[in-house]
Amino acid sequence: MRKTKTRDGADGRAVHDVGGLDFGAIDRTEHDLALWEKRVDSMMILLYSKKGLWTVDAMRRTIEDYGQQTYDKIAYYEKWMRAMRNLLVEQEVVSRAEIDAKMAEVADRHRAAGRTVPTHKATWS
Repeated sequence: MRKTKTRDGADGRAVHDVGGLDFGAIDRTEHDLALWEKRVDSMMILLYSKKGLWTVDAMRRTIEDYGQQTYDKIAYYEKWMRAMRNLLVEQEVVSRAEIDAKMAEVADRHRAAGRTVPTHKATWS
């Protein structure tokens, strides 16, 4: 069931409908994608095009269902990453518990290698 929320103070607009609202200047400089962004893009191609696990409309619906706070604070490719994760759970490819367990395993491996690991737990919105 669709749960698209409205944006505060935007006359009933959905959270993702930000056209014409003041969000400051747009950075139009060319830049290379970070490695994680390239990986998210690759995963999207594999899971959408090669595996056919969902449609573009499903991906869009999932992103548009984020709450305003989540939608506004996360980056473009993070929106994709979260949507893919949520769709994999929705399609019963994996469970939340399986994803959480794998994330804990990766965090432990990074800590053991001396890497910094964020202390906050990822949200499921």
